[in-house]
Amino acid sequence: MNDVFGKYELKGLLGKGSSGTVYKAVDAFSGDEVAVKIIDPAVFQDPQSGAALRNQFLKEASLAGKLNHPHIASILDAVVTDDAGHIVMEYVPGVNLAAYTDADKLLPVDDVVQIGFKCCGALDYAFRQGIIHRDIKPANIMTVDGSDVKITDFGAAFLQNRDVTQAVNIGSPAYMSPEQVSAKPLTQATDMYCLGVVLFVLLTGKRPFVADSMDQLIGKILHEVPPPPSQLNPSISGELDRIVLKMLNKIPEERYSNWADLALELAAIGRLSTHQRSIPDSERYAALKRVTMLSNLSEAEIWELVEAGHWTRLHARTEIVREGDPGRSMFFLAQGDVKVTQTGRLLNVIGPGEFFGEMSYICDGDLPRQATVESMTEVVLAEFEVAALDGMSRHCHSSFMRALVRNLADRLALADLRISSQKMQELEASPQPDETDANA
Repeated sequence: MNDVFGKYELKGLLGKGSSGTVYKAVDAFSGDEVAVKIIDPAVFQDPQSGAALRNQFLKEASLAGKLNHPHIASILDAVVTDDAGHIVMEYVPGVNLAAYTDADKLLPVDDVVQIGFKCCGALDYAFRQGIIHRDIKPANIMTVDGSDVKITDFGAAFLQNRDVTQAVNIGSPAYMSPEQVSAKPLTQATDMYCLGVVLFVLLTGKRPFVADSMDQLIGKILHEVPPPPSQLNPSISGELDRIVLKMLNKIPEERYSNWADLALELAAIGRLSTHQRSIPDSERYAALKRVTMLSNLSEAEIWELVEAGHWTRLHARTEIVREGDPGRSMFFLAQGDVKVTQTGRLLNVIGPGEFFGEMSYICDGDLPRQATVESMTEVVLAEFEVAALDGMSRHCHSSFMRALVRNLADRLALADLRISSQKMQELEASPQPDETDANA
């Protein structure tokens, strides 16, 4: 297949649904791979649902260029007319999470926790843009390399600053919240419930509520308490049970009050996972997010830094860099303590949240390592090579370098202050000439 649709060369079929067809394509101008959803003209002509479906496509089209988050598939371009239309999206290689909802095809529990954590960040970002997705389900979450995800399909989204009514029949029934099926106002807690159903399914291979009819399903969603996931999958911890069941609370106010609180609890589960030698993305993100010097970086830029670093966990008394050795990389200490020595003399002890080795990076390797750095405890460390940092987006690289220079300037100012203070103390401690001698 090598057809042309406008400026897009269609390379292959990605999927076909009731409202249109999605193709993998190449933008002939930029050379970028994209996904093009071409709407079936007959959809808008349907007297029963045509107007509502056109409104959904218009809504999705209105988000083109407005959602910039590493875990949301970007909408790049869109055209919707009275009887046709297309939407161009970021191409995401991989499969959607529906591929992992059968009991014999489940992802590792740790991966599911990381998926939940990343979705929290994406849905929090969308909510702060005034958007409630309201159709969170496995088919609308693409996954690449295990737990790397992209949320797609914002056609059903509720735009808080524009929508006047909240249609009841929008969303997928099995994943709908109680407030959706009972036509009550929607909040961020609505997407939280839907994500809770997704996590339940990914953890167990079963939906929390199964029924023979729509009326029975709605009744269960409104009144029945779901079983703990561990009842269906004994490998799930009681703490994860508690989190998922809280997300599935019937009362929106009894769920988490915000996405950050939920994300923190999922991150804690990740840190307690069984394979302690690996470092979950949630732990990497949280470590960088806490750093004051990076406070001006956006969430998307923090995620770029997460991906740019080579993250390792090292034992105590491990030499990280050696004085006099060449080197161009810099380091970030996420956890633990390291000591800095020069010619065997202790210069400093560095704790979590600090960068070191910046001078060798800034001087592009022309300056050898000025000190030896050794771990005092078990540490979690990210090493940033020049090529990885240079490969970040221009805005992220610029923001990071400004933060780095400000941090170095603060360190130099503090060092000058310490030197001045030390000289003053030495001067005050030195013997003063006797007054008689001075007069002589």
